[in-house]
Amino acid sequence: MSALFTKRLSKELVDLKINPPVGIEVTEADTFKSWKLTLDGVDGTLYAGERFTLEFRFSPNYPMESPEVVFTGNIPIHPHIYSNGHICLNVLYNQWSPVLSVRSVCLSIQSMLSSCTCKEPPPDNNHYVKTAKASPKQTQWSFHDDSV
Repeated sequence: MSALFTKRLSKELVDLKINPPVGIEVTEADTFKSWKLTLDGVDGTLYAGERFTLEFRFSPNYPMESPEVVFTGNIPIHPHIYSNGHICLNVLYNQWSPVLSVRSVCLSIQSMLSSCTCKEPPPDNNHYVKTAKASPKQTQWSFHDDSV
């Protein structure tokens, strides 16, 4: 592990524990390889009162490379979230920047859920889940619909 990797994740973890965003909580961060966070649906949205778990997996190249982020357990029904937990969100892939963080990713996902107008799976969910690799980072995503 590089010094940048450990210093950055240590700083992010302390910040998330001391000053957590509303509705987001670190529940497991025993290693720098994988963290789990809960994300609560925002009041007044389709997901109000629901709690979801996100798993972040970090490569030694973090923050230069995005973390792998998936939902586990209770997976939200959403047009950009597949039933295997994979998330179609550009900041997790081609729009990643080292200035982004675990906090900003969680807030982006929370915002994506909050702006959703209908609880329905992606139209290609069944095909994708049958053919997808274990890591969503191995998928060639096409980002085309921000209107849900």
